[in-house]
Amino acid sequence: MTDRISALISAFGVLCASLLLIGAVRGYQTGSSAIWIAAGALVLLIECITLVRDVRRLRAAPRGSGVD
Repeated sequence: MTDRISALISAFGVLCASLLLIGAVRGYQTGSSAIWIAAGALVLLIECITLVRDVRRLRAAPRGSGVD
C-alpha cells in the first residue's frame, strides 16, 4: 500500500515540476532570469527519475504477498 501512495505522490511531483517549468519559461519570456528554467528542468528530471523508481518498485512487488 505504501508503494502505491509513494507512486501517487511522485506523479503529483511530476505534475508540479511541469507547472514550475512552464512558469519559468513564461517568466523568461517576460525578462526573468534563465536560471529558473535550469532549476525547473532539474526539478522535473529528478521527479521523473523518482516516479520511474517508484513505478518499478510497484511493479516488482508481487500481488497478494502481503508486502506493504
